Amino acid sequence: MTGDTAFAALKHDPRNKPVKAMPRAGESITEWGLAIDAPLTLADPEAHAWDEQADMVIVGLGGAGIAAALQGLEEGLSVIAVDQYDGGGSSAANGGVYYAGGGTSIQREAGVDDDPERMFAYLKNETGNVVSDETLRDFCETSAPTLDWLRGHGAPFQASYYPEKTSYPPLDKFLYHPDSSLAAPYRDMTKPAARGHRVHFRNGNKPWGVGAGMYNPLRQSALAQGMVFHSGAEARQLALDSAGRVIGIRVERFSNPAVRRKHSHYIAKANKWMSMLSATFPGARITIAIGYRYLAKARALEARERISTWIRARKGMVLSAGGFICNPPMVQHFAPEYAPGMPNGTLGDNGSGIMLGVTAGGATELMERVSAWRFLSPPKAWGQGMLVDGRGARFVNEIWYGARIGDEMVERHGGRGYIILDRKLFRKALRDAFAHGVLGFQRDITIVNCLFAATRGKTPEDLARKMGFDPACFTATLADYNRAARGEAADTFHKAPDEMIALEDGPYYAIDASVDARMFPISCMTVGGLKVDERTGAVQSGQGGAVPGLYAAGRNAVGICSNLYVSGLSYSDCIYSGRRAARSIARGI
Repeated sequence: MTGDTAFAALKHDPRNKPVKAMPRAGESITEWGLAIDAPLTLADPEAHAWDEQADMVIVGLGGAGIAAALQGLEEGLSVIAVDQYDGGGSSAANGGVYYAGGGTSIQREAGVDDDPERMFAYLKNETGNVVSDETLRDFCETSAPTLDWLRGHGAPFQASYYPEKTSYPPLDKFLYHPDSSLAAPYRDMTKPAARGHRVHFRNGNKPWGVGAGMYNPLRQSALAQGMVFHSGAEARQLALDSAGRVIGIRVERFSNPAVRRKHSHYIAKANKWMSMLSATFPGARITIAIGYRYLAKARALEARERISTWIRARKGMVLSAGGFICNPPMVQHFAPEYAPGMPNGTLGDNGSGIMLGVTAGGATELMERVSAWRFLSPPKAWGQGMLVDGRGARFVNEIWYGARIGDEMVERHGGRGYIILDRKLFRKALRDAFAHGVLGFQRDITIVNCLFAATRGKTPEDLARKMGFDPACFTATLADYNRAARGEAADTFHKAPDEMIALEDGPYYAIDASVDARMFPISCMTVGGLKVDERTGAVQSGQGGAVPGLYAAGRNAVGICSNLYVSGLSYSDCIYSGRRAARSIARGI
């Protein structure tokens, strides 16, 4: 296989994958743990007992929801937002990376050269055909001014630049390369530019919960401008007029503030314990069980203490309640091959917003698409070794971005992946774990896997036998890799010799990096959802045309990041799609 052929094989249209049928209305919602009722059709909306009303109603106040709220307020709309929990969702819980380019103010301050055309050229390789060129170009051309818009609402960014390849930058660096742009063949297609804008905010030494540094100022700005926000308010039922237009929603919410605070406490505890360990990790059953115990307490409060509230949406409604990665039955139904992965989300990522749209006739797309992140660096040594599949054959450039590696591994190699090292690279990996800038979680994953989860073989043939590889395939793969590492032949997957180290110093080691690896969890997030009009964000009907009055944004919808994800692209797509929906509602389109 030539290098060009190997790269071309990775360019695929996600819509070519067999699609799981959406269950008939209502038949699986209960099985999936979702309490969503069929829409209420009102012959005379004026006669209905509305408790509240606004021009725009937002269901789910995460990154997309808060962007819609701010844009709507700027357009002169009155806004009511509801969220089943405290708001923020995965946008607040994430690592705080926002993908932006085209010459942002932060890039210019850091001396990073970029323009919208180069940003488009790079992202086209990642997004494929999941959105039109027109939409992608608009996203790139508006990226720099959007970052300034965020800064104008209080989002803090900083220009400390980290030039090396990493899964997450050192805590004192805030602009980095969050994609595969530093790796071949991408760096040869378009000049690399750092587009990962990490918010200038710390959550101790943790790389999660940092997204709140951007989300919280945005929410404060929206509240200051008049947004009404109901937390702890679960959306349960849409209201339609006789023509099928979405005109309102029923939410179940707490009327007693003290009970609401107790509920929030239980949910925070549940999120903490349920996300503490990957489901494959030793001890995970215990931590997950503790999380479910707190969740049961929250559910008991919901059953006893909530009241129904009907909210009218005079001009339009935005569904922005996240994906469904934290709903195991839904993941099992639509994307079972990713079920062993570690959910990268919060309890609100349960698919409820998507299914609300379905009850109104909305069509879904790419529900089987999941972004799975198999980062190999740091430690740097792992990326200098080789990654093979269950046969013992290489299938990627090991320094590509983790989501591209994960996609290739799960979608086309049975979810199997094994990092191959020799003695010198194995020892180097342990040293790399303590290099400057390596974060605690990166160090711990390295140590645990090297010392407690690696399989050792005296020779390549011995390792192949222990791992169940095809011996001839594995030894040929190793020989090809070593020739490329020594500069004797071009590498099939475009790695340069200085990015490789020949594996010829036994013993040899294999570290399980598969989708179900016990000691090396793979983070996963869903990227499919409601199908929307790319020009307006309006939810598309299964019968063609739009569902009147209904819009979707963020991970409730198919968007920019629904093919191959790079760090921060979901956050920036949330902002882009949320603002798009609000503009459309304000303009009546």
